[in-house]
Order: sequence, then structure tokens, then C-alpha cells
Amino acid sequence: MEHTGIHINKTALTALGIEKVQKINWNWPNAALYEEAVRRGEGCISQGGPLVVQTGQHTGRSANDKFIVRDSETENTIWWDQNVSMKPSQFDVLWGDFKDYMGENELFLQELFGGADLDHRLPVNVITEFAWHSLFIRHLLRIPASTELGDFAAEFTIISLPGFRADPVRHGTRSETVIAVNMTQRLVLIGGTSYAGEIKKSVFSILNYLLPKKSIMPMHCSVNIGETDDAAIFFGLSGTGKTTLSANPDRTLIGDDEHGWSENGLFNFEGGCYAKMIRLSEKAEPEIYATTKMWGTVLENVVMDPDTRVLDLDDASLAENSRGAYPLTSIPNASATGRCGQPKNVIMLTADAFGVLPPIARMTPSQAMYHFLSGYTAKVAGTEKGVTEPQATFSTCFGAPFMPRHPSEYGNLLRNLIAEHSTTCWLVNTGWTGGAYGTGNRMPIKATRALLAAALDGSLNNAEFRVDDNFGVEVPVSVTGVDSTILDPRSTWADKGAYDAQAAKLVAMFIDNFAKFNDHVDPDVRVAGPIAA
Repeated sequence: MEHTGIHINKTALTALGIEKVQKINWNWPNAALYEEAVRRGEGCISQGGPLVVQTGQHTGRSANDKFIVRDSETENTIWWDQNVSMKPSQFDVLWGDFKDYMGENELFLQELFGGADLDHRLPVNVITEFAWHSLFIRHLLRIPASTELGDFAAEFTIISLPGFRADPVRHGTRSETVIAVNMTQRLVLIGGTSYAGEIKKSVFSILNYLLPKKSIMPMHCSVNIGETDDAAIFFGLSGTGKTTLSANPDRTLIGDDEHGWSENGLFNFEGGCYAKMIRLSEKAEPEIYATTKMWGTVLENVVMDPDTRVLDLDDASLAENSRGAYPLTSIPNASATGRCGQPKNVIMLTADAFGVLPPIARMTPSQAMYHFLSGYTAKVAGTEKGVTEPQATFSTCFGAPFMPRHPSEYGNLLRNLIAEHSTTCWLVNTGWTGGAYGTGNRMPIKATRALLAAALDGSLNNAEFRVDDNFGVEVPVSVTGVDSTILDPRSTWADKGAYDAQAAKLVAMFIDNFAKFNDHVDPDVRVAGPIAA
């Protein structure tokens, strides 16, 4: 049986200058897309029901192939030190070639919202060449109610054509892959890659550009809330425990990746999750693991036995970055609305492999802005010859690749919101204690959870605090149920001189990294960081 779509609104295509399409399947529901993806050979069904797909050459984002059109709209608003420009004339040629390609292929279109805040959500049209991409984005964005579709008016359009090949000479690209964002025309063109994450992250980048103009803070973070409406924000780069610590059975999950902070409170940008699957543990993350057995889940680059259809989540032969996309309704304690009130706590997670930072510390709004702009974590020593020490990683705003504007805009917004709502800010180190990686031990997860619980329920604010000698943040002297020794990193090191040397090294790294922001922040933020001895 052929599915004909819920409604066809050709005016929306005409407004984009799309006069010719072979066929466009409008707002197909999940089951129809699932069926079509299998019929086309885009994917296979695994044991339990998930749709398993492979993305080929591109198993992650193509960061070097992303461009923003530089014109009067973006000349003075985009952070050009971080973002690569494309000429309007090059985009026009690319768009013309996109339209020619679209005229020769059957396509899928979804009308969706980016953002759960009813006052600030972004209506988008997502046009895809693959049926499974259409299913994927229905999971990741928010589906309008049937009563909203008749009056749906997209403010942005994202078009993903994996079969299209860009021409570096003709289009000004670096390869045959392209992600081109035109803020003036409200259009994103994605070509030459099957990695579905490009579609999701395009929406995030757009909201990161649009929302600050409305004094709304876009954030790469997770959010949860307890029974007393004590909402918490969790910032953190990969490996810091953002997903693990925010996935608390005693608290409702608002979302695990992208959120906004408006005058109405916190809101999820998404309607689903895009979780890493490689070496996923049923014991450690049972809720996420359960989605690998559910109908509707889309599994990217997960290895499956072709005969038994059994998954092997430990096999990285297709990709280390294997992923699963599923709606938030697949998670038992997830919020149905994707919204909550103003946050009581902001948590900034770091995995300090140098063993210097305390397991938890309280920050002022200025210190929070400093550490937000720094976006610090540390990777453990690799296997390369001669690499024997941890490596510091600084990703401003905990998501530099998705920040079109200068980081100071986001940092100032965050500082102002924290002050306005009297939000308490915490720096939590899930990294090493008793020495650096290779000498010390990983911070006990039991201690981290106990400290985090005390921070979230407010009891930690009543503790006695000391000022950290290196970073100036407030560190609790004792916390019920936690070994007090661990609260003073220096005391956990057998060689105190070695700790002092390591601390001085880390302080210098922070200062060197922050130098590029000194001219863009107020004096209170400049002095909120560590001070060299």
C-alpha cells in the first residue's frame, strides 16, 4: 500500500524556489518510513526490531566541510576565528545544483520543531533523500500536533542529499562533502555524507545563532529535575560523565544533549536521544541498552550478524562512533513536555587526568563564566610512543564546533542568568585523585554521586568551605558519607612537591588558553580564573 502523506503544501517548496521534484513524501509517520527504508535496502531489521544502517565513509561529523555564508547578516555576528566562510555567489551555485539533483530524485519532507519552549521553538522543514534520515529526524526533533500542521510555517529548511557530490572548484568546498549554512536565506544544504548527526547538529547550530538575540541561552548540556522542582544543568565534554550522572532514576530527565534557558525556564531542543552505542553496558546504562531491543530505534554503524540479526555492541569495525537514535519516550523517566522551571544548580563536569582539581567546588557567577568559556577536561595518555602524560582539552562553551557567535556572548548570557535566578554553580571533577593518570586512581563514582546529591538537595551549601589555593573556588571541608581526605587533592598525593608542580602546570594551561578571551570579558571574569604562583 502506498502512503500518500498527511498533507502536501507545495507553496512551501515554491517559496524556496523548488519548482521541480520527482516525488516528495510529506510527513510520513514512523512505520511508513521504516517500511520504505527496508524496501529500498537502506537498512536491515535486527533482533528486537531496531533498524540498522551503515553510513559508509562518514561515521562522524565532517567538521572541515562546514561553511557559513559570509554576507551582511553574518559579517559582524559570526565568530570567524572558529567558522569557515563561503561566498554568497558560491552558495547560489551550490543551491542551484542542489535543486537540479532534487528534481531527479524522490524525497521525504518532515515539518518539525526545534525546541520544546512554546514561545521560542523553531519550525523547520527537513528534506531528505533517505527514508531512514526522515525517521531519524522525527526521533531527534519534536513532532507537531496534528492540529498544528495545517498552519505550519517553517522558518528554516534543512536539505540532506547524501548522493550529491560537491565540486571544490565550482562550489568553493574542500571536498565532495559540504554542509553550507545560509542565515539570510534560512537554508542549510548537506551533501555527500550519510551521517545523520549532521542534520541534528545543524538545528543546534541554527538555534545557537538565533536564540542569543532573544536573550535566550543555548546550551550543550543535559538537564534533569527532582521532585521538588530542583532543576539542574550538566555541562561536560565526552568522557566526563554527563550522561551517566544526569541519568538518575530518582530524577526526571528533561534531555541529554541540547537545551535552552529562557524567561520560562529550561527546555529541551530535541524530542529524542542520539546515544553512543559502542561498548554499551546493560548493567551501567540499562535504560539506553533497552533501546537496542526496541522497534523504531535507528542504529548507525552497529555491527549485526547477518544471519541471526544479533547485535555486537563491542565491535568497532564499522565505527568507534556507533550511535542509536530513539525518541525520549523510550526512556522510562523522561519528561513528556521537555520543559521545566528555572535551574537551582549548574554542574560543570571535568575529568581532570592531572589529579589537581577537587572532586567538587562551588563557584561564583564570574568563576562559572570563566570555566564555561574554558570548557576544560583532560584526556588520558595515549598509546603513541613518547606520550606519557595527560593532555588538556579546552572546548569553549563545552561545544565550540557548534557555536556560530563569539563565546563571550554565550558566557555573558550564562553569567547574567545565573545571577538573575540565584543559581548555584558547581565544578565537579570526575577524573583522577591521589596522582595523575598512571599514578593515581579514578575518582570513586560513589563519592561523586554522594557529593552531587548533596549539591542538588541544597545541603552542601551549609557545609564549611575553604578557598582552593590554585583556582580560588570554594571547596567543602567535610561532607557526610565522603572521606574528607579526597576533598583536598594535595593531601591524596604521596609526593606533595609533585602535586604542586602538576598544579602549577595546569594553572599555566588555563591562563594560556584564556588569553584569547581577555579582551572580550569584564574584569571580574578575567580575575576569576587561577592565578600563577
